[in-house]
Amino acid sequence: MPMQERILERIRTRDARVGVIGLGYVGLPLSVVFAEAGFEVVGFDVDQARVEAIASGNSYIEDVSASVVAAYVDAGKLSATMDFEVLGTCDAILICVPTPLQKTRDPDMAFVVQAAQDVAARLRPGQLIILESTSYPGATRELLVPLVEARGLTVGRDAFLAFSPERVDPGRTDWTTQNTPKVVGGITPTCLVVATALYEAAIETVVPVSSPEAAELTKIFENTFRAVNIGLANELLIICDRLGLDVWEVIEAAATKPFGFMKFMPGPGLGGHCLPVDPHYLSWKLRSLNYTARFIELASEVNTAMPEFWVRKVQDALNKQGKALKGSKVLVLGVAYKANVADLREAPALDILRLLAEKGALTSYHDPFVPTVQHDGLELVSVPDLDAALAVVDCAVLVTNHVAYDSEVLVEAVQCFVNTRGSSH
Repeated sequence: MPMQERILERIRTRDARVGVIGLGYVGLPLSVVFAEAGFEVVGFDVDQARVEAIASGNSYIEDVSASVVAAYVDAGKLSATMDFEVLGTCDAILICVPTPLQKTRDPDMAFVVQAAQDVAARLRPGQLIILESTSYPGATRELLVPLVEARGLTVGRDAFLAFSPERVDPGRTDWTTQNTPKVVGGITPTCLVVATALYEAAIETVVPVSSPEAAELTKIFENTFRAVNIGLANELLIICDRLGLDVWEVIEAAATKPFGFMKFMPGPGLGGHCLPVDPHYLSWKLRSLNYTARFIELASEVNTAMPEFWVRKVQDALNKQGKALKGSKVLVLGVAYKANVADLREAPALDILRLLAEKGALTSYHDPFVPTVQHDGLELVSVPDLDAALAVVDCAVLVTNHVAYDSEVLVEAVQCFVNTRGSSH
């Protein structure tokens, strides 16, 4: 029986064993979805704490409940290991490792390369390997195909390669791993058939595209679209500040237009793994083709400058109170990168805290989801009593609009209040 027919049959009967490399905010929910679909799933991670948590039926990801993990572990459908030799027993392997930026803002593909090498060292005929980690157009073909061919296997006949970008928005309950449409592109038409069959067994909607490069660019464009439009909103904020206008009033008025407008809001800057990072993957790739992605570069310039803008607004607000920023007690409200999650990745609040401290402010923070912060030499603990903290600070700065924060209450609680999600008072 040809390899294609063999793996398709194993997928159809749920006999295929699915391996997931990287058990973070993408890998663990994906593992649970495939376990729910009836597959035996084994997760791989270098973090012993994660492996032990899954083995004991616990979850460290907010979007996955411990009871769900425990149920699939007890049913023998979900396990985790640090032993990468087990990759050889898997029929399908999904790579969900981080792809951060280097300090030079160039892609750091080290985790993907390591995962691909781990797979290649145990590769056997008939396996399906899918990269889910966000990467530049061409990464799947450049990084994975040579490793497979070095094993003497032919892609599309002996082994199957594809790219399918993760589309996870932490904290959402309306759009989840299971019901968010899944884009997938295969190295060959046969690769696409096999990868599509796997995802269709667990995901509600699968969107095949012509190549992994098309799938890779799809993911980057989605987040570049948001980053550029948020950059435009942030520039509008600066423009309105110069003109003495309320940017939020202008945006809300513009949003009443029933066509031709999509509302994006300004704020303290971009956070999370995707928006501050993904556009740079495309920009880097285009530089190698002697092209400058001007929209991306400009949006990044505007967005990364927003923490400095808001620190100046804090300084201005204190000046109106007859106080200098140096020596003033400033409380930052919310340090997670988005509301109602504990995720600190690329959170602009961290830059705001650092800049305030550099200017001599006596900084503290409160966040109901983040008990401690260690960043750029700062080591802080969330204040335990918000009301007590508000009573003694010179200025409070709302950075992350957690549901626990009521701006109308906050503005009455302190003499100086700066709201990066609304107007300053």
